[in-house]
Amino acid sequence: MLYELLEDRRRDTARRLADTLREETVGTPQALTQRDAAAEMLTGRLAALRAAEHGLAFGRLDADSGEIRYVGRIGLLDEQNEYEPLLMDWRAPAARPFYTATAANPEEMRRRRHLRTRLREVVAIDDEPLNLAEMTDEEAARSGSGLTSEAALLAAVSEARTGRMGDIVATIQGEQDRIIRSKPSGVLVVQGGPGTGKTAVALHRAAYLLYTHRDRLARRGVLVVGPNPTFLRYIGQVLPSLGETSVVLGTVAQLYPGLDATRPEPPATAELKGRAEMAPVIAAAVRDRQQLPRRPIELEVEQQLVVLDRDTVAQARTRARRSRKPHNEGRRIFRKELLRLLAEQVARRVGQGLLDRRDVDDIRDELSSAPVIQQQLEEFWPTLSPEQLLTDLFADRRRLNSVARRIPAGERALLERDAPAADTPYDRRWTAADVALLDEAAELLGDDGAAQAAAEAAALREEVEYAQGVLDVLDLEEDLDPELLRATDIIDADRLAERMQVSRYDSTAERAAADREWTYGHVIIDEAQELSAMAWRMVMRRAPARSMTLVGDIAQTGDRGGAGSWDQVLSPFVARRWRLEQLTVNYRTPSEIADVADDVLAEIDASLEPPSSVRSTGAPPWAAVLPAGPERDGALVERVTAERDAVGDGRTAVLAPEARVEELRAVLAGAGLVTTDADAEDLDERVVVLPVAAAKGLEFDAVVVVEPQELLDESPRGLNDLYVALTRATQRLGVLHTGDLPPVLKRIGRTPHALG
Repeated sequence: MLYELLEDRRRDTARRLADTLREETVGTPQALTQRDAAAEMLTGRLAALRAAEHGLAFGRLDADSGEIRYVGRIGLLDEQNEYEPLLMDWRAPAARPFYTATAANPEEMRRRRHLRTRLREVVAIDDEPLNLAEMTDEEAARSGSGLTSEAALLAAVSEARTGRMGDIVATIQGEQDRIIRSKPSGVLVVQGGPGTGKTAVALHRAAYLLYTHRDRLARRGVLVVGPNPTFLRYIGQVLPSLGETSVVLGTVAQLYPGLDATRPEPPATAELKGRAEMAPVIAAAVRDRQQLPRRPIELEVEQQLVVLDRDTVAQARTRARRSRKPHNEGRRIFRKELLRLLAEQVARRVGQGLLDRRDVDDIRDELSSAPVIQQQLEEFWPTLSPEQLLTDLFADRRRLNSVARRIPAGERALLERDAPAADTPYDRRWTAADVALLDEAAELLGDDGAAQAAAEAAALREEVEYAQGVLDVLDLEEDLDPELLRATDIIDADRLAERMQVSRYDSTAERAAADREWTYGHVIIDEAQELSAMAWRMVMRRAPARSMTLVGDIAQTGDRGGAGSWDQVLSPFVARRWRLEQLTVNYRTPSEIADVADDVLAEIDASLEPPSSVRSTGAPPWAAVLPAGPERDGALVERVTAERDAVGDGRTAVLAPEARVEELRAVLAGAGLVTTDADAEDLDERVVVLPVAAAKGLEFDAVVVVEPQELLDESPRGLNDLYVALTRATQRLGVLHTGDLPPVLKRIGRTPHALG
């Protein structure tokens, strides 16, 4: 019955969405906004209905009162029986006991049933009594574990990985549920070690907040910031599967509209660009472009002598700066004030009292249209784009030395680089660390309207080209009878393009991603410990209300400019007005692997408490020495093949120092183990080779860590990188090395295995 009802709702929603998108959009902007909001709501509903087909109901609660509640991905009401609830949405308050009820606090519930399904087939049923009097001794012992629906949870975490993250709606645990449902206001920091479900909690929190605060958040959207593109592909289907579309996903390198920065850069340079000291450098670079003449400049305009001296220009500049307007907006004030001063100068030269106010205004208008004056105005206070400002700054040593005096000369040289060639693609001109600097510059420069006008013109050109293509197709398809009207006889491409622009449906996420000044209803940052000080400034501009969820683990900080503590990164923005939640249970990492990783954690900071693992696989981690010479490649292939075969259809990752990734990928590709496609980080492949930074937030059935000592030596945060690498596995862990195994891996070192 439920699935038939689901199918009816899906068809009805699809029909309503189609009707909404076909509606005429002539009329007020408010009418268009309401149409788009309705379309976006229906789009999300349709996604939820489609996702629900793969597991509509997953739980049941039996209350002490005899009431039975079914819990599922979405809510369904019986419209023919006074809208009685047939299925509760997992986010509804009445569904919360499914995640939080325990034998010690049953919340008036007698039993919890977990339904495991494969598409529409129920493959397992797990009953969990919540009344101590009804429990067997074995059930009573299990109830003390602190886990809810333990059998379903362990089955889920033990399943083979697919290369894509799934949702956890069926197995949310009590400590996770508390965080997911906490209030949206303020800054919430979720600190948790590897495998504690930080990412899953963050994404389900986004879905929960959009469900419970939809009126507010759907209008502004939710921003989710991840550590790298591989991670975004990994989590990309979670929120759509939960029916949420008002979400923008991006990395720090993608937060500047129109840019996905891909230019490589040395870590030391990226670390320098991420420091807070770069903010005053950018501000000084902007002020440096507001120039004064070194000596008086005499110009002749309409047979009148005009002198641009230092004092006159300084007076106009001071007036513009005191307005506190961004540079490009302040330019209008500077221009107006300087023209006023010059007009008065000409009036004084003609003779005091001979000219009235109208005459002075006429002189000012003549000056404003004079090319020589316009040229000088542009030199003294140019219109600047963020890209132009940074390009000029990094390519000019003299200018850089002038504005970055507080940075030591040796480090300052790291910022120098030639201007990119004219044919260099936009994304390749900028590094990930440049993005926050561009955003800082954009904030200080403001907009003179030129960028928006250019974007609108470009969009219109695209629409015209598309519209012409539509008309061409219609022209070909119509009857060639010359007596019949053709589409082109009724409307041309320009008019059709204008009509299409008005009626085009853009979701909140699409509008937000294209607008640098968009402020989000809520911002979620995963692996938040990796953000630099400048990146934090950029993100905080997008969350002025400070409604944020930050998830991460200080012990996993790998970026040189990353966080040493949460207070360090948050105090400049919210002082101590943030709250901390801890995730303490490691669901992913088996205890055999966790024991090895805990030794590394203790070396990072002995005061850090490792999360407790809830399961064991019986497969101890192994270490093997790679032989030298031609046998090395064969030994590598042998070990990786063995791990791949051991996990069957699961996923195996080879994690290595950055400098060795391409070499290892080539060797394994030659053996047919990894893809040779352009996208070398395709998580759908059974085996992938990744640097540790690209593996953050991901999980694999088996992990092979290559050359751990080189990982330690590669970065000042090498221990953190090694800790990340060791904790990506859900089943098996191996280490391949030459030379001695690092002492911090002593638990593996006790039982070494040689290869060759």
